[in-house]
Parts: sequence; C-alpha cells; structure tokens
Amino acid sequence: MNIKSPPLKSYFFSILLIFSILIGSALGIVLKKDATILKPFGDIFLNLLFTAVVPLVFFSMSSAVAGMGDLKRLGRIMGWMMLVFVATGIISSTLMVVGVKIFPPVDEKMVVDLKGTLSQVTSASAQQNVSQQIVKAFTAPDFSELLSKKNMLALIVFSLLMGLATSAAGEKGRLFGQFLLSGNAVMTKVMGCIMWYAPVGLGAYFAYLVGVFGPELLGSYGRAMALYYSLAIFYFFAGFSFYAYLSAGLSNIKIFWMNIIPAALTALATGSSVATIPANLEAAKKIGIPEDIREVIIPIGATIHMEGSCLAAILKIAFLFGIFQMDFSGAGTIITAIAVAILCGTVISGIPAGGMLGEMLIITLYGFPLEAMPLITMIGTLVDPPATMVNAVGDNVSSMMVARVLGGKDWNNNGGNS
Repeated sequence: MNIKSPPLKSYFFSILLIFSILIGSALGIVLKKDATILKPFGDIFLNLLFTAVVPLVFFSMSSAVAGMGDLKRLGRIMGWMMLVFVATGIISSTLMVVGVKIFPPVDEKMVVDLKGTLSQVTSASAQQNVSQQIVKAFTAPDFSELLSKKNMLALIVFSLLMGLATSAAGEKGRLFGQFLLSGNAVMTKVMGCIMWYAPVGLGAYFAYLVGVFGPELLGSYGRAMALYYSLAIFYFFAGFSFYAYLSAGLSNIKIFWMNIIPAALTALATGSSVATIPANLEAAKKIGIPEDIREVIIPIGATIHMEGSCLAAILKIAFLFGIFQMDFSGAGTIITAIAVAILCGTVISGIPAGGMLGEMLIITLYGFPLEAMPLITMIGTLVDPPATMVNAVGDNVSSMMVARVLGGKDWNNNGGNS
C-alpha cells in the first residue's frame, strides 16, 4: 500500500470516472428517453465484469482459504463478519426509521391515486417453497451451473470447500494451491484491463439512468425518493467515515476515501454488488485489508450483506403504512420493521429472487393486499443505484472492522498482502 502517493496520481482514476459520469448524466438530460441508444456501451462493460467475476471469486476465495495456516482464523473471520453484518444492518435500518418518522414518505396524492396505481401481480418465483429457495441459494445441481453469476452463493460455498480441501491435502495439494494463487494473480490482471473501459461503460450507464428514470424520480414517488437518496448519501459519507474511524483511527478515513471511489461509482452505475466485487477487492487491497479477510468477506458480502437494502425495506414498510393510512409507531411495530429489514438485507438477499421474497414478506407479515406489490417494487427500482452503492461499499467497510478486531489497531500498517 502506497499511502504517500501524490494526491493527483492517487485520485486520477476516480477523477476520470467522475468526469465520465458527469458527461453521461448531461447526455441523459439532453437525450432523455433516447439515451437508451447509449445503453449497449454500458452493457458491454457489465458483461465483461460478469464474465470475469465468477473465476475471480473462485480463485480469490479458494486461494485465500487454502493459504490459511490456521483454519480457526477462518472461523473467527466468518463469525465476526456475521456480527458486523447484522450490527450495520440494524444501524442503517434505525436511521431510516428516524427518517420516516421525521419526514413521512407518502403525500395525500399517493393515497388519493391508490386505486389507479394498484394492479394485479403474480410471481411463481415468489410463491415457491422457501426451503427450496434456500437449497438453490447455497448449492447447484450440476458443476456447470456453478459457472454463473446467478449461483454466486453456491460458488462461494464451493470455493470455500475447495480451499479447505487444498489446505487439508497438505504436501499433495501444494501444486494445486500454487495453481489457485497463479489463477488469482491472472484474474486480478484481467480485471485491471476491464476497468480501463469503465469510464466509457459507466458514462453510458449514467446517461441511460438519468434519461430514462430521471422523470420518474420527480413524479409521485418524489417524496419517498428524496428521503431515501438523502439518507443513503448521509449514511454513505458519515456512516462509512465513522466505521473507517472505528477500524483504524482518523488516518484511515483518508486512506479509505482515497481508494473507494472507483468501487462506489461502479456499484452506483451498474446496480450490481456482484459486478463491483473486482473493484471492491482492489480497493480493499490498497486500503491494506489483509488478503484472507478481504477475499472472504467481500464476495460473501456481495450476496448477503445489504445495508442499502435495509434502508429500502424500512422505507417500503413506512410507505405502505402511509398509503393504507396505518400508524407507523409503537415499539412492537418499529422492532418488527427492523427485524424484517435485517432479514431482507442479510438473509433473504442471498436467495434467488430475494428482492421479490423480501417484498412478499413485508406484504404478508403486515396483511397488505398482494396488489400493493407494484408500489414497493417501483420503490426498489428507483432506489437501486444508491442502495447498491451502499451495499457494496459496506462490504469493504465491514472488512476493515473485522480486520480491526482480529489484527488490532495497527492492522493496516503491514499492507494488504498479509
């Protein structure tokens, strides 16, 4: 980790990304719906990321686990990881609870227009047996199906097993362990090449997002969006700066923000925590997070750790309470809402069609009619960019806090390859 790099050199790529996004946003404003013609350039970037992310996750996680001399450390990493995931989920959910109490997300127009907005929605995937969904989340019926971003959690489980088996094989597994390390080094270089296309891809995506979804943000959902975007941005800067401070003091705040911008902008534009894994791993390495911690927590966090989704879950609940003129108050109501948000953001998010399942959970738990699904589905769509940014960067911050617990206050003085 080179903390003493000249500021301009350290921020060059981040500045380049920001500049491309500003150009893309301006094009979106000018072109409006016609900005969809630029979307293919963004799709190329996203497809390149998704093509490379599966082998990257496999090699990074399996090589990290295989290289652990003390497998008890893996258990400690996983244990503290889950504790941090739940704790940050509670904090983000509580922030949104305070927000919706101060600034209710529903205005009278939404209540009046309720009948014109609702429509019948059915989803076979949402009605599948939950136990079957869990099985599909953690395993795949065939090896070839592991080679897909749709089965990311199953791939992570397999990678962990592969790393453990390589370590347990001892001398006989040494050559295979070297292969995993070599594969990790190669895939890291591949991702570095892909990221040089990021300014074009992210700029195109922002043109598309602003051109297509910009008018909807100013429509009848404007009040809810204003609340979410404000709190998400506040949590992103204030909350993550505070977590960075807790992990290694004031100096770490500068190191964190110096390196996290490319990952944050990738998440914001692509709307995918999985697509952000490569940039997030690179940022974590530059920050100095130990290799075994970052290469375990960040891929897992991309599937089961969603602080932005916790914020969104509380907003969705409060939104429906406002629409149906119910009182969103009382300890029982608030605690239940936070518990549902944690389930949506740290458990259900790892299950296929998890977003839909989370929304079904909200509706069935509180007794809302199924026809209310389109209301909160639209909220999920509109908050997706900042939610994904918070989700992805939260994985990086969680890695820092786990590193603080396991490595002490000077954990990042040894660099990111320890």
